[in-house]
Amino acid sequence: MPSLTRSSFSTLRRRGDERVTFAVLAVAVASFVMLQSLVVPVLAQLQVEYETDQATVTWVLTAYLLSASIATPLVGRLGDAVGKRRVLVIALALLTLGSALAALSPTIGWLVAARAVQGVGGGVMPLAFGVIRDEFAPSRVNGALSVMASLTAVGFGVGIVAAGPVVDTLGFTWLFWLPMIATALAGAGALLLVPESPVRTPGRLPVLPAVLLAGWLVCLLLGVSQGNVWGWGSGRVVGLLVAAALLLVAWVRVETRVPVPLIDMTMMRQRGVWTANAVAAFVGFGMFASFGFLPQFLQSPVETGYGFGASISESAALLLPSAVASFLVGFVTARLVRRLGARTVIVAGTLGNAVAFASVALFHDHTWQLYLATTLQGLSSGFVFSSLAGVVIGAVPAHQTGVASGMNANIRTIGGAVGSAVMAGILTADVLASGYPTERAYVVGFLVLAGAMALAALAGARIPDSREPRSAGALADADNAELGHVPAAPAR
Repeated sequence: MPSLTRSSFSTLRRRGDERVTFAVLAVAVASFVMLQSLVVPVLAQLQVEYETDQATVTWVLTAYLLSASIATPLVGRLGDAVGKRRVLVIALALLTLGSALAALSPTIGWLVAARAVQGVGGGVMPLAFGVIRDEFAPSRVNGALSVMASLTAVGFGVGIVAAGPVVDTLGFTWLFWLPMIATALAGAGALLLVPESPVRTPGRLPVLPAVLLAGWLVCLLLGVSQGNVWGWGSGRVVGLLVAAALLLVAWVRVETRVPVPLIDMTMMRQRGVWTANAVAAFVGFGMFASFGFLPQFLQSPVETGYGFGASISESAALLLPSAVASFLVGFVTARLVRRLGARTVIVAGTLGNAVAFASVALFHDHTWQLYLATTLQGLSSGFVFSSLAGVVIGAVPAHQTGVASGMNANIRTIGGAVGSAVMAGILTADVLASGYPTERAYVVGFLVLAGAMALAALAGARIPDSREPRSAGALADADNAELGHVPAAPAR
């Protein structure tokens, strides 16, 4: 009996600390996400500061996304093996170190390398999901995971909007000093306040799958981003793209055969998971590319014939309605999903994004047109991201919610890395004598993004239909039953 009493007391105490744990995890995740976007409005300024070209400066964003894409599943697996809190502290320490290195960067190469170090901190995403899954009461797990997932969309927009005032008042280096302070505090909070999860999944780290994943992503992004510089028919570009295809095939084959895969391909084949991941990839492709280059479009000189000569703050302000709309939509999405089903809401959101990007491409003579388009984009993205979290959580059993949610966020990051590289390739292929992209290049680029959103809508149409509220197992009971899964307890 004493043992049972102590156990009950420990459980009550642990659940009493959930708010503190959640706050620490939210700061960690928000810091990582904002580091993705804080540099977006200042890419044009960084190009001038470091005396480089647009294709090179784009790697300030792409290197971060690429590093995060590779590190996220590997760091998450390491946390499962040796302890989530311990690895979370290490990931936050790397974010802190990378931010300091970025703030002190004397060259563009140094800055790109520092951003790659920051990207390793992307492991905070699956680690945060894992801690919530292990430490929170079952009735609160799904709600906490959904909120944490929505932070990835809201934080990205907030980072872009905050960049302007920070640069105007403190200078662009403070885009790295401020996150360094936040991640250092989050690391201290994780070390002192977050309990170490007793759940362990021992096993060898999937080093070979990680190397293959890194290989095909690096080859793909480097080939796409340098195609216009080296020539699309050059041996280097063709070789990189062929190598990317071969390494991708090898990676998938290895993942299906190793005892401990980096990514569980069996889980990824479930209908609720692969459809949500396909949507996330296409939406990430469009969102990161649009946010990455729309500020540069606005900051282009009036002499280009299309630019507005906007300041960093003015270009960032254009995206404020998008961030606000994306945040507010989260409060009504659950009600819409109950009434219409997740599939309908997600398809509507992706089609709304397609219309928004097509509008930017075809109607950009006045700022009000761009405000209208970005607001529609924010509303549409909010519907998609708020709904995807529940689809993924509902498609897998309880013990896979963390890894499934983390992979969905990671696939969106991979899509963003590819989208940024593709958009950079399009814009650098057609430039004016002044070095700025032509208006036609921007039109083609945003039409490509609209096409990606149309593909996202096609993938969304394959999502299992449901009229149930957000609850584990509610969205894909039929799929889980076929695979022998036991639905998790519903969220309260």
